Amino acid sequence: MSYKRHWDYNKDGCVELFRSENSACEALEIDALKLSAGQSFTSQTGEYEYVFTILSGVCSIEGGSFSFESVGKRMSVFEGKAYALYLPRRVDYTIKAETDLKIIMARCEASNDHKVKLITPEDIVVKNLGKPGFEREAHFLVDERMECDRIYVGENFIRGGQWSSFPGHKHDENNMPNEGFAEEIYYYEYDKDTGYGIQQVYTADRELDEAYAVRNGDIVEIPRGYHPCCVAPGYTGYLLWMMSCDNRGFFLTLDPEQEWQTK
Repeated sequence: MSYKRHWDYNKDGCVELFRSENSACEALEIDALKLSAGQSFTSQTGEYEYVFTILSGVCSIEGGSFSFESVGKRMSVFEGKAYALYLPRRVDYTIKAETDLKIIMARCEASNDHKVKLITPEDIVVKNLGKPGFEREAHFLVDERMECDRIYVGENFIRGGQWSSFPGHKHDENNMPNEGFAEEIYYYEYDKDTGYGIQQVYTADRELDEAYAVRNGDIVEIPRGYHPCCVAPGYTGYLLWMMSCDNRGFFLTLDPEQEWQTK
């Protein structure tokens, strides 16, 4: 099966991109929402915890116990830090677009109740990771600082010719504290319409050995294996990474064939 799918974000509405019944990931599901200014979308979280990452646009989001107005600032993912919203299970909500709006909605089944949390640019931790050849700027939106059950979300910004998540790492088995099981899904955009990158997903024995060309609106699930990616020269790549973790955090194993490059 192909782990790659595509979201046509020029069309209004909510799209179910990944569901456990039709994808390799079983604990992480993804929706994508596009609204034109003035449109609204109403739903409920059910038995899931959600993180809404606002890719572009401004909106209001309200429910029975919360109301946030004029959430968002950037008009593209390349215009600064994100706004995001964490919603626990069993919450009704309405999103109303004040401008044209794009949101990626990640969800995991939850067993506990947590607080609604609006993540603003001031809450985001930025880290410059890697070394020449595989440098990226990582933005941590929902991480160990927040009380959640499983969900973990951030953004990477990658310059042309650079790799991200390199050397390849994996987190497909529980061997704590070195490695913890986590499914992951990547969403991609580029600063030009013609931008693209390459996403690998492979296992040590090469039983799984996939490589996908990824462009604006593409999204790839990573149920297991190593998963480095790169951006073509001349472009800047954006990568939204979303995880469902048995142990929330980066508990991972590097590809031993490439680990020497970190020394």
